[in-house]
Amino acid sequence: MIQIEAPLGEKDVLLHACCAPCSSAIVECLLAIGVRPTLFFYNPNIFLNEEYNKRKAECIRHAQLFGLRFVDADYDHAGWLEAVSGLETEPERGARCLQCFKLRLTATALFAVEHGFTVFATTLASSRWKSLEQIQEAGEAAAATSPNLLFWAQNWRKGGLSERRNELVHTYQFYNQSYCGCEFSLNF
Repeated sequence: MIQIEAPLGEKDVLLHACCAPCSSAIVECLLAIGVRPTLFFYNPNIFLNEEYNKRKAECIRHAQLFGLRFVDADYDHAGWLEAVSGLETEPERGARCLQCFKLRLTATALFAVEHGFTVFATTLASSRWKSLEQIQEAGEAAAATSPNLLFWAQNWRKGGLSERRNELVHTYQFYNQSYCGCEFSLNF
């Protein structure tokens, strides 16, 4: 597995989690290096409400398997739609995705500051369908809102983590969705 170290030697990291499959190998990796992540579930992009509830339930189950703290940030799909208004026809990895990442990671950064975390990361960087550059840009912009906050811009696809993710999805029988989450990603 990938050899990493947490920035600043942190042992408590706020991990924005998009779903259990994407967080599975990351959580395992973090625990192996002595980092205890708190899973922060803020994904207002997910469409339909039933899909959102499935993904959240699996993320809660994942957190419970490892005795991790799970934070359920409120679902506000209408607010998300407003935030990406005008970008509906953008392709995947386009301006809509960047705006979506900024919204979600800014909320993560705000929670981090309010609850004493100095480092946050995201499982979004585990998906081969997402732009690492956009995720890093959004994370760094979110971290810039506080002088005591750092975005951990890790490429969670390397070092066997993608393969391990697939193994863990099978082992734990996690619900594994077939699209990013938003209704616009269904069109591509």
